[in-house]
Amino acid sequence: MSTKSQLTAKYIIEVSAPIFNKNGYAATSLNDITKATGLTKGAIYGNFKNKEDLAYASFKYMVKSLMKPLSEHLKLSKSPIQKLFLITDFYRNYYPFSKQLGGCPVLNIGVDANNSNSDLLNKVRDTIQRIQDKLCSIIETGIEEGEISTEINAMQYAKRIDTMIQGAIFMTYTMNDEYYMNDTMNQIDEIITNELKL
Repeated sequence: MSTKSQLTAKYIIEVSAPIFNKNGYAATSLNDITKATGLTKGAIYGNFKNKEDLAYASFKYMVKSLMKPLSEHLKLSKSPIQKLFLITDFYRNYYPFSKQLGGCPVLNIGVDANNSNSDLLNKVRDTIQRIQDKLCSIIETGIEEGEISTEINAMQYAKRIDTMIQGAIFMTYTMNDEYYMNDTMNQIDEIITNELKL
């Protein structure tokens, strides 16, 4: 059972995460957090060392909120090639889903932290690396199971697919138009069918 302190910290993160995600690290003040949570600065700092500590916890929470549904979606098939198609299927609905949470945390915090917070930027880079490693692992399993060509460089394709997804997220949000996401997912499906699949 969670302690009162753990429950308070969880509440602070849940309320703060969309604020950091939408406004960015630099533009989010402690006053924004106290106003949204209804807690005092003392209560915030009683649970987090500083604003950066809270921002990192909030970023982790946002990433988990968005990646957990993707992990669940990938359980729909055991086939590595089908898992790649499930990824594009998931991202076709990513825009309305992530909008409810204030946008894509990897994109939002990555751009924001790049200019203002190197430690937070490193957390974003770690997240991107984990996403690419997961993609690479799916492709490598596909090669081992005879679903994907042995000629394929798994990490190269993992980076390429992730780059296309992140670019599509950026364009979809910037232009407020899901065409970019849907068209890019169609392109990735073509890559899976024509370049990866045996």
